[in-house]
Amino acid sequence: MDPHDKSYKLDEKAFFQTIGDNTRRAILDLLAEHGELTVTQISEHFPNLVRSGISKHLMQLRKLKLVYSKKRGREHFYSLNPEVIWSVLEPWIKKYEKYWSKNLIRLKQAAEQTKQNHTE
Repeated sequence: MDPHDKSYKLDEKAFFQTIGDNTRRAILDLLAEHGELTVTQISEHFPNLVRSGISKHLMQLRKLKLVYSKKRGREHFYSLNPEVIWSVLEPWIKKYEKYWSKNLIRLKQAAEQTKQNHTE
């Protein structure tokens, strides 16, 4: 299956199980911060792990299509697949949005009231 395929839908449970691992989350964070990285470059951020351990984490992230892998010469370059990540996070976040919206409205009202009190 093409990793750029827009019809790919990741299972929410598999997503959260995968990102439940601290190392995998850290790898995703590195890719979000730096863009494309090789296994060697990623491994440099994990001095207590061997390169094969990082490769196993990347294999799991690739399996769920959370990252892209492109081979150039002898190196594999990894980058985030934000569409797949967002396809799981967006519906999950929307479940809780109503709680944030109420609090943001109250915060806005409190800020406006404070501003109004200071201008009078």
